Amino acid sequence: MAAAIGLEATRNRYSTYFIKCSELLEKLRKAQSENRLESKLHYYNRASLLIIDELDYFPLNPGEEGLLFQVIDQRYETKSTILTTNIPFGNWDELFQDALIAHAIVDRVLHHSKVVQINGDSYRLKDY
Repeated sequence: MAAAIGLEATRNRYSTYFIKCSELLEKLRKAQSENRLESKLHYYNRASLLIIDELDYFPLNPGEEGLLFQVIDQRYETKSTILTTNIPFGNWDELFQDALIAHAIVDRVLHHSKVVQINGDSYRLKDY
């Protein structure tokens, strides 16, 4: 669904960037180690719509939590962001070691948002 929204945004001439959360964090860590973090954050903030996919497969370490917070915080109230996850907001403490950062991210994500919750079997497993 996020990809379809991104495609429609692109068709309507909105700049759209789709990235898996693990790849986003890897690129931000690399930029940070090369003293290019501000430039990389600006890069992700330029898109009208940023889609961060699969925020749920691995718990984040404290450094990654801070990087993700910076992305969300810079886009907060100025740009559209879609996050995909299988973990309900109430269980985000499973992803984040720092509850304060988890709550700050959830607060920004939920403010002015539309939450789409899909229940049921995985579409990918429908033929099995």
